[in-house]
Amino acid sequence: MATDAIEDFLAALAVDRGAAANTLAAYRRDLEGATAIIGPLEDAPREALARLGKAWADLAPATVSRKASALRQFYGFLEDEGLRKDNPSAALPSPAPRRSLPKILDHSEIEKLFAQAEKEAENGDHAAVRLLVMLELLYGSGLRATELVALPLASVPRDAPFLTITGKGGKERLVPMGSRAKTALSRWLALRPEGSAWLFPSRASHLTRIRLYQLIKALAGRAGIPPAKISPHVLRHAFATHLLEGGADLRALQTLLGHADIATTQIYTHVEAARLVALVNERHPLAARGDLRKRHGPDSSRQC
Repeated sequence: MATDAIEDFLAALAVDRGAAANTLAAYRRDLEGATAIIGPLEDAPREALARLGKAWADLAPATVSRKASALRQFYGFLEDEGLRKDNPSAALPSPAPRRSLPKILDHSEIEKLFAQAEKEAENGDHAAVRLLVMLELLYGSGLRATELVALPLASVPRDAPFLTITGKGGKERLVPMGSRAKTALSRWLALRPEGSAWLFPSRASHLTRIRLYQLIKALAGRAGIPPAKISPHVLRHAFATHLLEGGADLRALQTLLGHADIATTQIYTHVEAARLVALVNERHPLAARGDLRKRHGPDSSRQC
């Protein structure tokens, strides 16, 4: 059960950071879970926090990091508000999980996916045109699945080549649309059922994320791409990685993706680095002799 201190902390997150409901719910679960183990957090000594590491021993490092982060922020709030003079969070475990690189599609797979979508939309079929424009916005503008399906019709301007996106935490950003996406969108607007406030209406509301997920995977299968390789978020990753390959500035990419912290965007520099290592290992003349794989394999830490 949440204490008054936890409720005050969550309220501050909602007001000061504009934290979304799902984010607040995750913080609540982590803080209440720790309370169940060591008792009221606002009074817990360092020794009690040290016991959490043992209680979390069977959890994944990423999960432990998330829980510890929630507690560190909670104790930072108590300290800032003068509700506690010391900060015991140094006793929390600090695992260093290796962040996995996001899955992406290569350029040939993207071409196959779009070729299939365009072929199916040629006859003006309602569902096929809708899928094509959604594909254009996922890969061409880097939208999150939730942002895409919940796009209000009002977010589509008549003339300006931008969409107004409401992202995480209720923050708005402008996302550019390429000429291909604008053309596909115009086709969809001519077919779209009237009487709904959503760009992609479905019954009483809008298309769901689950349905979008199903449609994208089914399209991949018809295009000869293993469905396990693709999801709406994989298309967002491909958008970011391919832009970076083309010379996009990291700060600009951060803005386009709606990342609050550039550290989140920097994962794509690692994707590009991994791609370059693989390229050298596969295409360099010494690769055929195995020399490069021995000296500079993908996991090598040697720097040149």
